[in-house]
Amino acid sequence: MRYLHTMLRVVDLEKSLHFYRDALGFELVSRKDFPDERFTLAFLRSGDPGEARKGALLELTHNWDTRSTTRGDAYGHMAYEVDSIDEIRARLKAKGYDLSWGPGLTPSGRRKMAFIDDPDGYEIELLEGRD
Repeated sequence: MRYLHTMLRVVDLEKSLHFYRDALGFELVSRKDFPDERFTLAFLRSGDPGEARKGALLELTHNWDTRSTTRGDAYGHMAYEVDSIDEIRARLKAKGYDLSWGPGLTPSGRRKMAFIDDPDGYEIELLEGRD
């Protein structure tokens, strides 16, 4: 069994693409409109293209007639290992975003961590270095 992707429903696809692609540096792999069903699917990948081609994708689903979503309290966050939280924070700020928490240390105290919220309120954990 191989993990393929995580799907998030988004209200404003262009705003979400700006966040993930332009501010976080994700690569847009594909985008397809389904006019009869009134939705769009966009698949993105993070990280080094050589490594990421083997890894899971992020699927953004935009239902054209949806104006808001409700995120359940069971959802936690997505986590990404990064080389430098400070570099990502600078890129985020340049695009009009910032961290929602941190940077600080993981509960073990061995790694630097931070959180950001995407345009729909989904939390993303950034972990610097390897444990």
